[in-house]
Amino acid sequence: MSASHEIGANAVVRGLCPHDCPDTCALLTTVENGRAVKVQGNPAHKPTDGVLCTKVSRYTERTYHPDRILQPMKRSGPKGSGQFEPVSWDQALTDIAQRLGQIAALSPESVLPYSYGGTMGWVQAESMASRFFHKLGASLLDRTICASAGGEGLLYTLGAKNGLKTEFFAESKLILIWGSNSITSNVHFWRLAQEAKRQGAKLICIDPRKSETAEKCHVHLALRPGTDAALALSLMHELVVNNWLDQDYIEKYTLGWDALRERALQWPPEKAAQVCGLDVQQIRDLARDWGSVQPAAIRLNYGMQRVHGGGNAVRAIACLPALTGAWRHRAGGLLLSSSGNFNINKQALYRPDLLGTRRPRTLNMSTLGNDLNRKASAEWGPAVQAIVVYNTNPVAVAPQSGKVVQGFAREDLFTVVLEHFQTDTADWADYILPATTQLEHWDIQGSYGHTDVLLNQPAIAPLGQSKPNSEIFRLLAQRMGYTEACFEDDDFQLCQTALPEGVDFSELLANGFATLPLTDAPFASGAFPTPSGKCEFFSARLQAMGLDGLPDHIPNYEVPQAGDRYSLAMISPPARNFLNSSFVNVQSLREMEGEPLLEINAQDAASRGIQSGDVVKVFNDRGEYHCKAKVSSRAREGVVHGLGVWWRKMGLNGSNVNQLTSQLLTDLGRASVFYDCQVEVALLRPSSLKAD
Repeated sequence: MSASHEIGANAVVRGLCPHDCPDTCALLTTVENGRAVKVQGNPAHKPTDGVLCTKVSRYTERTYHPDRILQPMKRSGPKGSGQFEPVSWDQALTDIAQRLGQIAALSPESVLPYSYGGTMGWVQAESMASRFFHKLGASLLDRTICASAGGEGLLYTLGAKNGLKTEFFAESKLILIWGSNSITSNVHFWRLAQEAKRQGAKLICIDPRKSETAEKCHVHLALRPGTDAALALSLMHELVVNNWLDQDYIEKYTLGWDALRERALQWPPEKAAQVCGLDVQQIRDLARDWGSVQPAAIRLNYGMQRVHGGGNAVRAIACLPALTGAWRHRAGGLLLSSSGNFNINKQALYRPDLLGTRRPRTLNMSTLGNDLNRKASAEWGPAVQAIVVYNTNPVAVAPQSGKVVQGFAREDLFTVVLEHFQTDTADWADYILPATTQLEHWDIQGSYGHTDVLLNQPAIAPLGQSKPNSEIFRLLAQRMGYTEACFEDDDFQLCQTALPEGVDFSELLANGFATLPLTDAPFASGAFPTPSGKCEFFSARLQAMGLDGLPDHIPNYEVPQAGDRYSLAMISPPARNFLNSSFVNVQSLREMEGEPLLEINAQDAASRGIQSGDVVKVFNDRGEYHCKAKVSSRAREGVVHGLGVWWRKMGLNGSNVNQLTSQLLTDLGRASVFYDCQVEVALLRPSSLKAD
C-alpha cells in the first residue's frame, strides 16, 4: 500500500473527521515515537480553519481509551450478559464464515448487514462491506434512520441534495437557522453566521427548543414539533398577499406555482399560529423579513424532518427561496445537504453486479425491532438468522429499543459486531471484532456541509489486533472462498476508486483536501437537476406514486390533546458533547455532559410536582425511561426534551430515550420519526439539583 509518510514515525499527518456531522473537518495528527499525541484542525483547510469541536479535539482519548477492544472476542456467557473471552483472528474468522455460510446455503436473505454513520468515509463505511454482502446475496438495508425524509424532500423539489455553498452564508443579510442547533452540531457554519451577524445580518432560529443557538439569534420561533410545513405555507401566504415575490424567477425557473399559490392561500397566519403554537405577529414578521431582505438564506437541518410529515416539510421550506428569487445571489437560497455534489462511481466501489440475477429483499433499518422479531412468511421471506453490525449501535440508537433488545436476545440469532468498545449492541454479540479508529486507516470522504473532498492517511499503526472494517470484510471474503479480484483491492486502491469526478488524487495526497469545481450560485438561472429543469413546486413524480404533488402540512402521528393519557410531546435532540451514541464512554466528555436529562418547562413541571434534580419516569405504551429532570426555559410548555443518545447501560433503569420512540415512518423516504413521540412524565424520587 502506497503512503506519503511512514506510519509510526514522528510526523504531522493529514486526515479527516469521519463522524456524522456536516462540518467534515480536516485533521492534523501529531505523532511522536509512534503515538498520536495531539489532534487538531488543519488551518490550511478553509472550512475547518484550524478549529475542531470539543469531541474530536479529544480524539486521542478515544483511540487510547483503556476500554478499547483490541482483540477478537467470543461470547462466553448468556446472551446480553456482556461476558466474552478473547480468541484468535483465525478462530473468529473461521467460525463466522462457517456460520454465515451455513445460513446463506439455506437462504442468503436470512443474513442482514446493519450499518450507518459511525464512519462517513466511503472506504470504511460500505466499500468492501457492500462487495461482501452483494456476493453473499444478503438482504439489503434501507439506510433511513437519519436523513432520508429530508433527502427525498429535496430530490422532489430541487432535484438533488445540494444548494447554497456554506462559505457564502457569511455574506447573507438574513439567515434562517431552521431545525438546527448549529453551535453544537455545525460549529463551523455558526462561525460564518456570526461573521454575517457582525456585518449586520439578522439571525432567526426556528426550533421547538430554545437551544444554545436560539439564545444567540435575534429572534427565536419556538414552534410545536412537526408543524414546520404549516409555518412555511403561511409564509408563502404572506408573500402572496403582500406581493413579496420575484415573479420573473417564478415564471422562468419554477413549475406548479398556480397550484402552490392556491394551497398557500389556505394558510393565513392566524391558522398557522394555532397549529404551530406561535403568535400571529411572529409569522407576519418572519414573512416580511424573508420577502424584503436580500440576500437571504436558510440553513436547514435534519431535526425538523424526523416527524410524520418530515419530507413534506422540507419540500415546503425548499420552495421559499425560489419564490423570492433568493437563488439569484450566491449568499441566497437554502442548504440542507451538499452531499449530492459528490459524484462517486458507486458501481465500481460497491459492486452491485456481484448479486448477479438475484434481487434480495430490502429491510428498513428504522423498523429493526419489528424485523428481528418477525417469523418467516411467504410474503416477507425468511426470518433474520444472522446480523452483522458495523458503524452503528442499534440497541441504543434505533427506535423502540425495547423491541430491538427483544430481537437481539433471540437465542437463534447469530450476531457479529465490529466495534471499538463494548457498546449496548456489542453486549448482545456472539463475536466482537476489533475495528481501527480514524487515526489507524486510510479513507476518503465528501461532506454534507461543504464541497471539499478529504483524504485520511493513517497516522499510527493499528492498536493491538484491530483491523480496518475493509480488511475484516476482505478476510471474511477469503474465508468464504470468494475469488473475485475486487476482494484483493487494498484501501489505497479503494480511495482512488471512490474519487469523485473533477478531483486530482495527487492533490489529495499532497494537501489532504481538494475543492469540487462548482459554480458559486448553482440555481441563479434555474438549471435545477429535476426532470423539468425547474424548482418543482408540483412534482409529477410524486403524483405518479399516488402522493400529493404539492407540499402540505401533515400532522404528527402523536399530537397530545387535552385529556390524553400522554399529554406531552417529546423530542430527543443530541446532548451537546455526544454525537449520536459516539463519545458517550469518553470520560472527559461524559463528565461535561453530566447525566441523562429530561428538560421540562416550569409549568409542566409544577403541575406534576417535579423540580430540577428529581428522578422522573418518562413513559408511554412502548415503555418507560428513568432519568433526572431539569426544569428549564429551553422547553416550551407541552414539549419535553429527552437529551440523547446515552448508552442504555448508563441509564438509571437500563434504558434510554429510544425506549419511547416508535417505528412508524415518515411520509417520504421511509425514515424514522424520533421527534414525533407522545409521553407522560411522573415523579419517581425527589432530589436537590437547582433549576437554571
